[in-house]
Amino acid sequence: MLESLSPLPGAINLLLVLLSVLTSAFTAAVGVGGGVLMIMALAQVMPATALIPVHGMVQLGSNVGRTAMTWRHIDRATLLAFLPGVALGALAAAWLLVRLPAGVLELCIAAFVLFTCWGPGLPGRALGRVGTLIVGAVTTLLSSLVGASGPVVAAFIKQRQAGRLAKVATFSACMVAQHLTKAFVFGAAGFVFRDWLALMLSMVAAGFVGTWLGLRLLHRLSERRFDVLFRWALTLLALRLAWLGAQRLGLG
Repeated sequence: MLESLSPLPGAINLLLVLLSVLTSAFTAAVGVGGGVLMIMALAQVMPATALIPVHGMVQLGSNVGRTAMTWRHIDRATLLAFLPGVALGALAAAWLLVRLPAGVLELCIAAFVLFTCWGPGLPGRALGRVGTLIVGAVTTLLSSLVGASGPVVAAFIKQRQAGRLAKVATFSACMVAQHLTKAFVFGAAGFVFRDWLALMLSMVAAGFVGTWLGLRLLHRLSERRFDVLFRWALTLLALRLAWLGAQRLGLG
């Protein structure tokens, strides 16, 4: 039965379903990080052509569950400003032919995340509607190309939201919109989602369980403890991206 979930061996399919519980719980509790952990694991066992579209659909399901459970806390003004940028980024991803040299993208993402975590804070203009639209466009493009936009979106949301539930809810809603575009981008590119559908649905179902567990932990965290965990989770992800970028540029 497990072998029928995807072209991968049954034991690998089972491990990925269990991993979906863990990563969804991590993101729900800490606010960020599960998506990057997931794509790191998928990259070890999955063909490169399937990596980003399968990861995107699994993350879409996970974020839908998180959004449904926290919808009362969504900052709708941020979400509405983010959505036009998502549409622009998706159009660019569907047509973009030129890519930055391997490594540059990762270093740029890492620098932005570290600045938003430890720098003086983004200026008010960057946090307005235009700034949010630009972030939506750029991160959607990044997400379709490398699948690593989550830390950037989370770092930006961190600057706009005060409460832990608002951060998790608004981040999740923004990521739903972003991952949804991958179905159209990769579908238009000819990717056959049907071959991976059973595994994706199993991982999404497991993600609902993980989200429920993670939100229970989130409600027990104080605002201060959540902020510390959120900042350090972003920092560790940024440092990992910087190391990966340096390696790809031949600097590491």
